[in-house]
Amino acid sequence: MSESGETTSNRRDTRRPVVHTGVVVSVNVPAGGVPKRPVDRVRVSVHGMGGDQQRNLAHHGGKRRALCLYSADLIDALRAEGHSIGTGDAGENLTVRGVPLDAMAGGARLRIGDVVAEVTGFADPCHNLRPYFTDQAFARISQKVHPGWSRVHARVVRAGVVARGDTFSVVDA
Repeated sequence: MSESGETTSNRRDTRRPVVHTGVVVSVNVPAGGVPKRPVDRVRVSVHGMGGDQQRNLAHHGGKRRALCLYSADLIDALRAEGHSIGTGDAGENLTVRGVPLDAMAGGARLRIGDVVAEVTGFADPCHNLRPYFTDQAFARISQKVHPGWSRVHARVVRAGVVARGDTFSVVDA
């Protein structure tokens, strides 16, 4: 029996098993808009990343879109197609490597450094991304047009600090 009087077998395990693990390759914060530029580390709250500002709050930010994440693996593939996109150019706060986008479906729980977040949906691309795509074809990262190539939004469940090089995990929901 534990000190609280519960038997060990009756305690609920609140740790969720890790499904996919990768790494944070860039933490990106602007004074507004794109591109976002890398910083070493940043404090994250339920309202988003410290220092991040959005010009159009109707389409960006807010508690359900506190974080925007994108895959470095997809950026590499887009560059191989001839697009000039780089880290932070898609407006992502966090660029991660090693986790497939399909693992980050709505409701997926994420552990990012000290932060716990939950994916709330896909991020529609904005016309401000045109300069980073051949023929200004920014719909190349639209989930509706090219499933599997979109950025994702997440709400912050537990605030903390995120740094470049932190482990990024998708945990079982």
